[in-house]
Amino acid sequence: MNYRHAYHAGNIGDVLKHIVLSRLIVYFQRKDKPFRVLDTHAGIGLYDLTSVETQKTGEWQQGIAKVLSADIPEPVAALLGPWLGVVRDLNPDGKLQYYPGSPVVARRLLRKTDRLTLTELHPKDFRVLSEQFSGDHQVKTIHLDGWLAMAGFLPPKEKRGLVLIDPAFEVTDEFDRMGDALVRAFRKWPGGTYALWYPLKDVREIRRMHASLSEAGLRDVLTLELSTGRSGPDTRMLGSGMTLVNPPYTLADEMRLVLPWLADVLHQGPGAGWNVTQLIVE
Repeated sequence: MNYRHAYHAGNIGDVLKHIVLSRLIVYFQRKDKPFRVLDTHAGIGLYDLTSVETQKTGEWQQGIAKVLSADIPEPVAALLGPWLGVVRDLNPDGKLQYYPGSPVVARRLLRKTDRLTLTELHPKDFRVLSEQFSGDHQVKTIHLDGWLAMAGFLPPKEKRGLVLIDPAFEVTDEFDRMGDALVRAFRKWPGGTYALWYPLKDVREIRRMHASLSEAGLRDVLTLELSTGRSGPDTRMLGSGMTLVNPPYTLADEMRLVLPWLADVLHQGPGAGWNVTQLIVE
């Protein structure tokens, strides 16, 4: 599949990814010490839902639009608050036009002492991204392959933080590259938190990547899955997953509250559901 961010902004995958990202940042802010976020495949940062790219797919209508129009129970609303607060701040008139990618979600939630590193390889996307954060001393934008960023920028000087990994899935061996890059990064920085996003299309590839993490000796690995219907290698994406290494101890229980509600609100057909699994224990 081709997962260039501009064509899928605000879709069901972004909903899961950005909720998790916001909960990770909130958790890191429990301590006064600064931390760094590394977003390896950053995209352009902010998306206009009236643009040619987003209008071509319209996927946001099955994602963020449904969330905003739903009645959110209080326990879930409290957990979604940081993420939805960013979305609503970008659309003050209540009309949904702009959707924040992970760089903007992260930046809006950071404290003055925290830092954000964004890498993007696509030349046009990087130009837009760098202009978006021009002059922002808390953000560093780098025109670089995300896999090289993981090899070169870890551990960060703050010694605390997280790495968000969300490639375009334009090449057939992307899961192999993700697994290999994660293992290498973990060996350099075993105390970091890593969050990998991927489409739920090829179950065999996902299981193979998970097996590689176990074989490499990684510990404390959590998986989250959200499906709005049944999909496969030859269908459109109806679900996505995240694998997290060293997740906050609070995250699994938070997602057990959020994901059932999301599965109901975003339901598109048979096979909709959710899953929270401790893949590898501590």
